[in-house]
Amino acid sequence: MNIRPTGVTLNKTEGYLEITWSDDRVCKYPLSHLREACPCVECRGGHQNMGMEHAPKNLLELKPVRDYTVNSLHQVGNYALQPVWNDGHDSGIYTWEYLRHLCPQSESSE
Repeated sequence: MNIRPTGVTLNKTEGYLEITWSDDRVCKYPLSHLREACPCVECRGGHQNMGMEHAPKNLLELKPVRDYTVNSLHQVGNYALQPVWNDGHDSGIYTWEYLRHLCPQSESSE
């Protein structure tokens, strides 16, 4: 994927992560929905459920079971973000490709 983030903003007060991409698309991810879409093996229920083919089709259709916030957000190399959630979970690594795929469809269409 050649499209990369040019800006990342975590808004803890309003509960969203906003990413501006190199093609000028802006994606605003509700934190609780993003937590429900965690790509880690524990949240996915095993290695057989990993990969983009198992990614949610529309982030906003997920039904969060509670409100989540991000305690801290770390960049992983030059390819991903790793949030530390308020429930203590921190093993999900959200690649740029995965985040771009999750861009809420109400924001814009690709």
